[in-house]
Amino acid sequence: MIGRLWSGRTQPANADGYEAFLRDDLLPQVAALEGSRGAYVMRRDTPDGVEFVTLTLFESLAAVQRFAGEDAEVAVIEPRAEELLDSYDPRARHFEVVVEP
Repeated sequence: MIGRLWSGRTQPANADGYEAFLRDDLLPQVAALEGSRGAYVMRRDTPDGVEFVTLTLFESLAAVQRFAGEDAEVAVIEPRAEELLDSYDPRARHFEVVVEP
């Protein structure tokens, strides 16, 4: 299994909207993809705003590429996310999952 780790930052006024976008729109679409194994979304307040870290899980790198494209490390930023985020990682990092719950 592959874990795809990515983060983005937003202002407090946009944080609830971004969280709702992830929960209600983006992650259900990702869950429907062949090879998707779920996702975790983590949120924390920082002095500069609110940071979100997403960990999406896929059965293989090929499944990640079905989501992200041939260059699997490129961030996938939907237009609604672009409106809500102040900054984000331009690239995701991928890890082989070696221990899981």
